Amino acid sequence: MSQQLEFERPGLVSAHLVRAAQAGDREAFGELVRRFEKSLFAAALRRVRNHAEAQDLVQEVFVMAFRKIGQLRQPEAFGGWLRTILRRLAINRAQRRLDRTLTEGQALDALCLDASTPVQAALDHEAQQTLRDGLARLSDMDRQTLEAFYLRGQSILEMSAQFDSPVGTIKRRLHVARKRLAEELESLATA
Repeated sequence: MSQQLEFERPGLVSAHLVRAAQAGDREAFGELVRRFEKSLFAAALRRVRNHAEAQDLVQEVFVMAFRKIGQLRQPEAFGGWLRTILRRLAINRAQRRLDRTLTEGQALDALCLDASTPVQAALDHEAQQTLRDGLARLSDMDRQTLEAFYLRGQSILEMSAQFDSPVGTIKRRLHVARKRLAEELESLATA
């Protein structure tokens, strides 16, 4: 009777396999891979739109899941946990691809001759000066927040540690500081 109940509710079977995999049972993890690989591949293909890259992404998801399965607190949430890992890895891949593209473009720009004109240089200098003036008109907290993020390239977590504030507070400060800077730049442009 309990076997029948288990098969009627697939989440229970998966949770049982997850607990076994967490205890070190490689065959149980292999069964989880077999059960979830098709749906995970479909989700990966929707995200990356490339068959080979989707296969690589799914493999990367399962490798990470195998390494971190002990951290999963709710075994019945295994499918959702896999999709979360997939989403994060897909975002990371897209960012790396974008960074690589930008780097390649920057390398190409470095090989090209400088095509800027004196007028363009004057406009760029004026825009930079306007930005400096706008930053100078902000409060210390707003200016320090924007400088940390945009000029020093600090992450939200690094800023949280530097300012000794929660991540949510840093995000709010950054949002508010951007709005205030935009208002200052607008008032400078109309003056």
